[in-house]
Order: sequence, then C-alpha cells, then structure tokens
Amino acid sequence: MELYCLKCNYMDIIIQHLGFQTSESLDNFIREKVNTLKSDKIVRANVALYLASEGNPENQVCEIRLEIPGNDLFVKKGSVHFETSVSECVDVLQTQLRKTRDKNRDRRQGNEDKIQDELMAGEDDGEETELEDVVK
Repeated sequence: MELYCLKCNYMDIIIQHLGFQTSESLDNFIREKVNTLKSDKIVRANVALYLASEGNPENQVCEIRLEIPGNDLFVKKGSVHFETSVSECVDVLQTQLRKTRDKNRDRRQGNEDKIQDELMAGEDDGEETELEDVVK
C-alpha cells in the first residue's frame, strides 16, 4: 500500500493505492480532478484506489471521502479505467456539495424569515419585541 499526502492550497489530498503501484501521472490526474471541487468547507479528501474481483470488467474502483464539518461525503465508483472512476466520483461529489450548500442556504433563509415574521408580529401588537426573544 502506498500513501501520498499532498498539501494543496486549501485542503489535504491523501491518495492510497491498495495492492498495486501507480504512475505519477495518475496521481497528478487525481489531484487536478479533486481540486476542481470548490468549497471552503473541505478539510481533507481521502482517495482510495483498488482492484476489485477479476470477474468484474469494471474492477478498477475509486473511493473518495470528503471531510467537511458535519457529515462527510462519500462516493465509490468502479470502471474499466481508474481515470473514469475518479471522474465519476468527482462529478457525484460536486452534485452532493451543491445540494449541501443549497440545503444550508435554505435553512439560513428560513431562519431569517422566521425572525422577520416574529419582529413584524411584535410591531403589529404594539409591543416592543426584543431580538433576543425572537432568536431563542
């Protein structure tokens, strides 16, 4: 098993090759693809490459785990070539990151709307509403 830890400009990328040797060009390809994931919340990307059973034609498997605050994102894809597996994993992770970002944005927007509604309701009652009361 080989282990590479590459420090990128905003996240660590750990690449593991389980049970085989690989070329530097494959590592560079993985680094480039993982760096296309744009999020300031990514702490680390763990990439594992391994060969599945010989009977399966899509036996070159890539697993990527993105460590982000909260729940980590994980994808596992198999293909005839490692490059295809890595590309498929990155595409799925981009979708997952977008969904996570949208969900968090919607949650924040919902909280803002609730606070605004409470403040407006307090003004309608003629009472003075404190912001601390609304946020609780």
